[in-house]
Amino acid sequence: MAAIGLEHYLAVAALLFCLGVYGLLTKRNLVAILMSIELMLNAVNLNMVAFSRFITPEAFVGQLFAVFTITVAAAEVAVGLALIFSIYRDRATTSTEEMDWMKW
Repeated sequence: MAAIGLEHYLAVAALLFCLGVYGLLTKRNLVAILMSIELMLNAVNLNMVAFSRFITPEAFVGQLFAVFTITVAAAEVAVGLALIFSIYRDRATTSTEEMDWMKW
């Protein structure tokens, strides 16, 4: 049985990032867009931890950056969900196509 190498982690991270970009570009629901952004951030976290594990296994730099990214992502989701709830309360929709009140 072959060991899991760095390229395997990078392939999974690339797949996660591509799924996030696809969801970001194709979805019209704000919650789905937030979830797509989270997928992209998790792909970055996977890359940081994998590089840290295979390049400098004695240091925990990648893990520390991943924890920092998770913290920032949690704050981003909290603010994003608060905005989405506020928009939903006023407009009764979370679709990006119906949010045209700031257009000229």
